[in-house]
Amino acid sequence: VYGYPMGGHTISVSTGIVSRIEHNRYAHSGKRFLSIQIDAAINPGNSGGPTISNGKIVGVVMQGITLAQNIGYMVPVDVIQHFLKDVDDGKHDGFPKLGIMTDKIENPSLKEYYKLSEDSGGILVVDIVHNSALKDILQIDDIITSIDGHRIENDGTVQFRKNQYTHFKYFIDLHQYGDEVTLEVLRDGKKKTLKAKLPDSASDERSSYGVLEYDKMPTYFMLGGYVFSPVTQNLLNSSATPMLGLRYAATKFPTKEKQELVVLLKVLASSHSRGDYGVSMWHIQKVNGKEFKDFKEFYKLVMETKAKFVILEDEDGAKVVINKEEAQKSEPELLRRYSIKANKSDDLK
Repeated sequence: VYGYPMGGHTISVSTGIVSRIEHNRYAHSGKRFLSIQIDAAINPGNSGGPTISNGKIVGVVMQGITLAQNIGYMVPVDVIQHFLKDVDDGKHDGFPKLGIMTDKIENPSLKEYYKLSEDSGGILVVDIVHNSALKDILQIDDIITSIDGHRIENDGTVQFRKNQYTHFKYFIDLHQYGDEVTLEVLRDGKKKTLKAKLPDSASDERSSYGVLEYDKMPTYFMLGGYVFSPVTQNLLNSSATPMLGLRYAATKFPTKEKQELVVLLKVLASSHSRGDYGVSMWHIQKVNGKEFKDFKEFYKLVMETKAKFVILEDEDGAKVVINKEEAQKSEPELLRRYSIKANKSDDLK
């Protein structure tokens, strides 16, 4: 392992062996991909350095585990090659998804219910996102038994090297956006071979809370002292409060009717917001009795209402009522007092 970690100024070289090869969470994106665990010394500053074996690059150092000893991770060649092919067109798209939620079929009773033999493999389709590329191909209760000819075990793993197994998405991760994938499924006890085209871009498969984003300003807008924001992975990660209900809601697949969650992020002190100062990270379901699908539609409902009051409501019926005219009159002073550049983010202008 080569790099320039803390503790010195010259190049550092450490050696070790491969401990594991499996899917793990990548710290930067928060997503799970194939990774290689090594026992070579890895410290802050090593990330991005090459790992060399027999004169060839076999990976790139990416992360370690705080307080653990001799546990470090590197990005394997498969992921690096995917990235290099991806950026051939001058832009980075990432890894496509099937857009489905699955369950393992290890339980004997579950196998009996679906009339499967003891040695049968596969994963059960339990939900399909509304904009999935496979929404017209797969059905709920389908059992996917193989991907591109590679058998899926009943614990959701596939053999990617001799006697080595990892998450079934490994063979999806080898594909680029727009590629075709071949799935073998059991549907009502009958075998089917299905060919499906993966989505053309990441925008076709966005989850309700998106992914971690960097070098991008957050989306927000203010109405008086009331500050609103979409629920994003960045927001959830930065918040110190548990928000278990909101986190659970954010993990659900988006639907045509609800593609993005919106919260009242914070209430700034002002004469018209008295009594609401304690409201924060409050999940909003309706504006003046109307539901909305995403943050831009929420913003439009608030700004275009002709009613005297903007009435916000959560799923339990609790309300926050804002006098729109008074709130808008107070905005210039609040922006000055709290050193806020504008009452909304650039993407809403």
